[in-house]
Amino acid sequence: MVERLSDAERAAFFRDHPNWKPVEGRDAAEATFRFGSFAEAFSFMTRIALYAEKADHHPEWFNVYDRVEVTLATHDAGGLSQRDVAMASVIDAAAA
Repeated sequence: MVERLSDAERAAFFRDHPNWKPVEGRDAAEATFRFGSFAEAFSFMTRIALYAEKADHHPEWFNVYDRVEVTLATHDAGGLSQRDVAMASVIDAAAA
C-alpha cells in the first residue's frame, strides 16, 4: 500500500517544487505548463505518458493548444505520496 506524505514531507514537496501549488479542498498538487506550440505541448505529454506507464502512476491533465494543466495525487493513498514527488520531478525536468 502506498502511504500519503506526512505533513513535513508535503511541506518539503511544495518547497522543493515551486511550480506546484496545493489543490483547494483536496490533498493534491497542480501546475500549469506553457509551450511554444501544440506540438511542443503534446510532445511533453507523450514523454510524461511513457514515464507514467512504466511507473504505473498516471497524472490527471488537461490540454488546450500550448497549455498543459497537471494534477497529481495518488488515489490509492487518498492524496499525495512519494509517487507524486517522483512524478513532479520528471514533469519539471521534461518541461525545462
